[in-house]
Amino acid sequence: MTQRLLAKTQTFALAAAMSFGMLAQTQTQADDFMWLEEVEGEAALAWVEEQNARSLPQIQSHPSYQQLYENSLEVLNSDARIPGFSRRGDYLYNLWRDAEHVRGLYRRTTLAEYRTDAPRWETVLDLDKLAADEGENWTWGGINCLYPDYDRCLLSLSIAGSDAAVVREFSIADKSFVDGGFVLPEAKSRVNWLDENTVIVGTDTGAGSMTDSGYPAQLRVWQRGQAIETATPLYSTPADSVSVYSFTLRDGENAYPVINESLTFYTSDRYVFRGGDLTLLPIPNDAGIAGLFRNNLYIDLKSDWQGFPQGAVVYAPMDDVLAGEAQFRLFVHPDERSAILDVQMTADAILVNWLDNVRGRLDRYTPQANGDWQRETVAFDPNGSISIQNASHLNNDFFVSYNSFLEPTTLYHVDNDLATTAIKQLPAMFDASPFETRQYMATSADGTQIPYFVVMARDARLDGSHPTQLYAYGGFEISYRPTYSASIGRNWLHQGGVYVLANIRGGGEFGPRWHQAALLKNRHKAYEDFEAVAEDLIARGITSPEHLGIRGGSNGGLLVGAAVTRRPDLYNAVVSQVPLLDMQRYNKLLAGASWMGEYGNPDEEDMWAYIRSYSPYHNVHEGVDYPKIFFTTSTRDDRVHPAHARKMVAKMTDMGHDVLYYENTEGGHSGAANNEQRAQLDALIYAYLLERLQ
Repeated sequence: MTQRLLAKTQTFALAAAMSFGMLAQTQTQADDFMWLEEVEGEAALAWVEEQNARSLPQIQSHPSYQQLYENSLEVLNSDARIPGFSRRGDYLYNLWRDAEHVRGLYRRTTLAEYRTDAPRWETVLDLDKLAADEGENWTWGGINCLYPDYDRCLLSLSIAGSDAAVVREFSIADKSFVDGGFVLPEAKSRVNWLDENTVIVGTDTGAGSMTDSGYPAQLRVWQRGQAIETATPLYSTPADSVSVYSFTLRDGENAYPVINESLTFYTSDRYVFRGGDLTLLPIPNDAGIAGLFRNNLYIDLKSDWQGFPQGAVVYAPMDDVLAGEAQFRLFVHPDERSAILDVQMTADAILVNWLDNVRGRLDRYTPQANGDWQRETVAFDPNGSISIQNASHLNNDFFVSYNSFLEPTTLYHVDNDLATTAIKQLPAMFDASPFETRQYMATSADGTQIPYFVVMARDARLDGSHPTQLYAYGGFEISYRPTYSASIGRNWLHQGGVYVLANIRGGGEFGPRWHQAALLKNRHKAYEDFEAVAEDLIARGITSPEHLGIRGGSNGGLLVGAAVTRRPDLYNAVVSQVPLLDMQRYNKLLAGASWMGEYGNPDEEDMWAYIRSYSPYHNVHEGVDYPKIFFTTSTRDDRVHPAHARKMVAKMTDMGHDVLYYENTEGGHSGAANNEQRAQLDALIYAYLLERLQ
């Protein structure tokens, strides 16, 4: 053991002893930095400005910073990008950003034109022009168009990238907002079309209309021309629920408006709205609705139910479900090392996107006359990531996006015979030939095997010298798969770095059981998995603590915050982006109350005693040798409150620790509102990592 590692291990022991010794402290421990929770308070913003002014010159002085910025901006503004699209009717719709259109052009073309090398696009809305004309800092917030003509749409416009948005009715044919159309002021609204003149809406209309999580608590049936306050009440949920919203299940001529009452982040009651009445769907409230196919309702199970295993997809006739007489049948189910990533319906078949040990497989299931299913596998290399795009009950063809760590994205059109045709392919944005991808297993504290991917030079010597960036998320049943990133290639691999993606528990890589294994009072399992991967990288000689950096955002920001306070001896760089860190108050900040199904309620004494054991804000101490951590956040993030990062930095600075901080005053939860800001943030992170780890 090196002198440095020995010293850091002793420091870790001190930190651990202090943490466990403080668990008995009361929940009312004074917080000297709560004033930083006032998002746009004068004192708080002055503090932000001071921190940015101190940190940015340090990072930007790195000799590679400008090149890193130009690398990232070139990728983000490149015309070589594949235009992603939504298929509606005869058109493919795309939002396009580049150096000239930093906010975006909303545009459309036909499939035949899209297949050409230089498709002609018809502009529907120029967001930059709209922002200039109206004097607002508009960013794209999404669009919801009326089936089946898709001519009338509800367009969401966000100010500086926040989740809250203004909603305005837009005519695709006229390329303009509808005079006297549906309009909602800035809020976290949810709107679902019933017909051309009627929507189901949840929005902020004053007291009682929003939950503690900041989402709609009430739904109304809103008629064209009617004041929102006089719209007919349809449904309401208590303030301590997460939200209530509406969507429509559709299959050919069958359409079922559904009211979804999110009781917690993972449980919902679902009601079908027909003839003015609501009928509860008698399905488990932790199950997901996979879709409607030939008027059968398909659900995916998060727990064992009626003899069906956790993770399975089952189905029954919708009429029987609504009548309370359904006899569900098994459609598909995963094994111990697989998971169902996605289920989508076409006109005559069902597509299932599988993960087998975090490797992709796409199957099509076609019903047979005898009640069985014919399974056919669509030919794709299993070492990459497969994403189904624009499957619809209106068509049998669909699209697939495929990429891997070292293979740029290719968009395939898959026809009714499952023949795959590459119609768009990204050029290589970096030279991948010197590198290879390997998958390893690390053994966690309880013996569980944790898979992780390593991308590194083929001829790299295993001498512990390689700057290594370890990334993970580990929450909310979100699966992280091999993904091509020109930024990682240019700004990290080609700078001599190693990139590692860890598939720790808490994610969805092996289905709901993998997620639930790190839920609530099992949260530490995710952190133990992460540490096991770090230790395995060191044991294999891929890196060493001096050269190992960790990075994560949002829940991943919490992950790396917990990691560095648990084991500061393992890492020499930490990037914590838009993080949760104060886990005593997370449920009182913005959307935090909605995540109590993931983390638990810190207002309950027993739960707080557990959460307190890993909350980074409560486990940072004086006298501990932490690496120089880099925290980033956004003033306009209305999902994860910027106070998490602010307070952590203030507390650590007050204790005498040297930290770095950058807060973008725009950008929402992504931390950036346009390509220039994205490139800057990217360059800051990689300059910091290179400075610390090379």
